[in-house]
Amino acid sequence: MTKTKLKKKKSTSRIINKLKGIKPEKVTEEQLKKVQDTVNSINRSQLEIGSMEVKKHELIHNVAVLREDLTSLQIEFEKDYGTYDINIQDGTINYPKENGEVNKKD
Repeated sequence: MTKTKLKKKKSTSRIINKLKGIKPEKVTEEQLKKVQDTVNSINRSQLEIGSMEVKKHELIHNVAVLREDLTSLQIEFEKDYGTYDINIQDGTINYPKENGEVNKKD
């Protein structure tokens, strides 16, 4: 039988069963496949979101550690140079201005 004839036969069978009050016991194979694929896609997406959240948490923790490192460096610069204001491109120390002149410490 061709697909068209099969569909008509299934459709006719459903109509006859419905008229007789017979309810189907299962969904069609096609419907089952669609719902399984959809549920599997949802599960994969949720798993991927979970993995991203773990990565996000690790990165947030890493940023916190790096900020602590930066604070330690600032304390060290303050102790050594009297300021932690430096140009991070070339290392120039930006001493605070006192009376309009740069305070150069030797």
